Amino acid sequence: MSVAPQPLGRRERNKQQKLDRITAAADELFTEHGVDEVTTQQIADKADIGTGTLFLYARTKGELLLLVQNAHYAEALERGRADAEAAPSTLDAVMCIVRPIVECNRVQVDNGRTYLREMVFGDPAEPHHGTALSIVTQTEEAIAGVLAREKSSGSGDAATTAHIISAIMFLSMAASVNAALSTEAIAQDIRTQISVLLLGM
Repeated sequence: MSVAPQPLGRRERNKQQKLDRITAAADELFTEHGVDEVTTQQIADKADIGTGTLFLYARTKGELLLLVQNAHYAEALERGRADAEAAPSTLDAVMCIVRPIVECNRVQVDNGRTYLREMVFGDPAEPHHGTALSIVTQTEEAIAGVLAREKSSGSGDAATTAHIISAIMFLSMAASVNAALSTEAIAQDIRTQISVLLLGM
């Protein structure tokens, strides 16, 4: 017999409500103006909290961006996993996982590139950074699962290839030379690189 989860106490509910307000405020301001043009004071004001309270939830603007983007990336990954189930080929299934992440990253190009920089160079002990890295791991696991369906690909090979595909995707999204490209152009470039990689498997 399962035990019903206990409802959150008042303190926990208040903390969650503040976190929700901070996330919504940062999301709106970052999307409208870009992360570089927004101050932590503006986010605190919009969330109707003090800056001291804000820093209890995220110590820097970079961590606030991680907080916001992590939720979007997790949703994109879930959509991609679902779409990959019905894809007609391995390449199509991999792209079903990759494409929503690329689209998420390109909603606001500067935010997307800053998010990737924070993910790579941020403080690994910071929880929002840890969540971002966990999403990367989940993405690679989803891609490896698709690749492992092919009888010629062992689980070790699939995991290594998924890691390479992840690197292709993140480098294509982060590269300065690609900043002005359309989402479609970046997705097509990633698809071309993955197709060459899969041919060699």
